[in-house]
Amino acid sequence: MLKRTPLFSVYAEYGAKTIDFGGWELPVQFSSIKEEHEAVRTRAGLFDVSHMGEFEVKGKDSLAFLQKMMTNDVSKLADGRAQYTLMCYENGGTVDDLLIYKKADDHYLLVVNAANIEKDFNWLREHIFGDVELVNISDEIAQLALQGPLAESVLQKLADIDLSSLKFFGFQDDVHLQGVKALVSRTGYTGEDGFEIYCRAEDAIKLWHAILEVGKEDGVLPCGLGARDTLRFEACLPLYGQELSKDITPIEAGLGFAVKTNKEADFFGKAVLQKQKEEGASRKLVGIEMIDKGIPRHGYEVYADGESIGVVTTGTQSPMTKRNIGLALVKTEFASLDTLVEVDIRGKRLKAKVVATPFYKRAK
Repeated sequence: MLKRTPLFSVYAEYGAKTIDFGGWELPVQFSSIKEEHEAVRTRAGLFDVSHMGEFEVKGKDSLAFLQKMMTNDVSKLADGRAQYTLMCYENGGTVDDLLIYKKADDHYLLVVNAANIEKDFNWLREHIFGDVELVNISDEIAQLALQGPLAESVLQKLADIDLSSLKFFGFQDDVHLQGVKALVSRTGYTGEDGFEIYCRAEDAIKLWHAILEVGKEDGVLPCGLGARDTLRFEACLPLYGQELSKDITPIEAGLGFAVKTNKEADFFGKAVLQKQKEEGASRKLVGIEMIDKGIPRHGYEVYADGESIGVVTTGTQSPMTKRNIGLALVKTEFASLDTLVEVDIRGKRLKAKVVATPFYKRAK
């Protein structure tokens, strides 16, 4: 039996086509992936991301515990700020990438990937020490994401605070959105400005309808997982299971900015990640663009000089630019810009080259 979010009952009303996504029955699209992608890049789109997991960490030893578990320096977090970080195994492989919200010195909210909820919770629970309470509140929380250049002006019609005061990776708890109390965070997974909104599961449908109603005249569309994936891919934001895994370290994935090996606290994988930072990893995530006609897809092998040098982690035709592009984890000696490589597409090795990333960056 597939799991469903609190918004499942309204999917059909908006024409959703659902798929099995890691054990969840979720919308891959409402209209079309291309149309939804364009809406987010030019106007705004609304996503149901209630399948994501939420954990509360409370207690006077919360910071010390999180410093041990996370690669980033959680001590740098101020109240009302969010931080991107990762959890690693001792060998440097990735348990998950996640967001931490600091509510108070002894109260943090962790937001983890849907497919990793149980694994992450068990990993954290196994290593608890001192005065720390860890609670999985995933079933109580719904999460909506409103993303795009018009996201602020649309959500402002519902909000009882000045949203322009929320800076990137800032959040405000107990915001009232037309009667719904929510945590509103200026974060996202699309490469655009926007908000991730956390509310009680029972309030999700009311909030979904309210946002789409006030956003109607601005062309806000409900969006599915298909556009979410093409948007995050163009912005080169990693997806666990593709750009990150137990076999891929954050350094290999180009996420060294979230690995603070200079923080005093020891953390899982620190020695391996520090060595990779100082000496360089043997593999590197790069952008590739096809020269020959073909689309690089996840799992396709990449070759150079007749030898296998890596694998495509994500690839598609960019909805906005029409370029056939991909992200590939390759041997570092082949990671320089303009290096010629070949991608094995259905038994044919087609020419491609290493290109700069991200593929898309929004104008400030």
